[in-house]
Amino acid sequence: MTDAAPAVPPSDATAPPLVILRGNSASGKSTVARRVQRALPRGRGAVIGQDHLRRELLWEHDTANGDTAGLILATARHCLGIGRITVVEGIFGSERYGDMFAEMLAHHTGRSLVYYLDVSLEETLRRHAGKTIGGEVPDNEVASWYRKHDVLGAEGEQVLGEELSEDEMVQQLLTDLDVLTDLDQPTDLDQPTDLDQPKDLDQREAR
Repeated sequence: MTDAAPAVPPSDATAPPLVILRGNSASGKSTVARRVQRALPRGRGAVIGQDHLRRELLWEHDTANGDTAGLILATARHCLGIGRITVVEGIFGSERYGDMFAEMLAHHTGRSLVYYLDVSLEETLRRHAGKTIGGEVPDNEVASWYRKHDVLGAEGEQVLGEELSEDEMVQQLLTDLDVLTDLDQPTDLDQPTDLDQPKDLDQREAR
């Protein structure tokens, strides 16, 4: 299910699109983002992952006084500035990152697509159980991270429900990007579905 339509394009239709992809743990955002990147011509897309920048590059906790938001803004600005279709993906709780995205969207001169992958707590726990750390991180800890329907409320934000398959979500993003750009490129949806598995090993560092 999707609700709302892609954001109304601003004046500069030549700038690369900005894609914001948010959702709870195990919603599929990291895999979808990577598959979209790999379906584009090589060198055309960039993926900025919250987990990678915060946990790997900065090695900091997710706190209000952290440096993650500033680094994500700077990285997104750079990738868009060199002409990359830029996908920013992560949990990104609205209470902590809402202002960051408002600034990002306000300063982006091109077109934007904003998505929230809306997965119920029950489905989140079911998917978590199938991950490599399913037996290491208890359900009550995963549930403590969960935020129900944590949309940004941004203009044109689309909500993708849990009834959509991974392939359907990837195709939705590629179709929307095709409307905004001249991709004219065959897409391959037969990409691996476990591209984000390595990060499971230190999932506890997410909080």
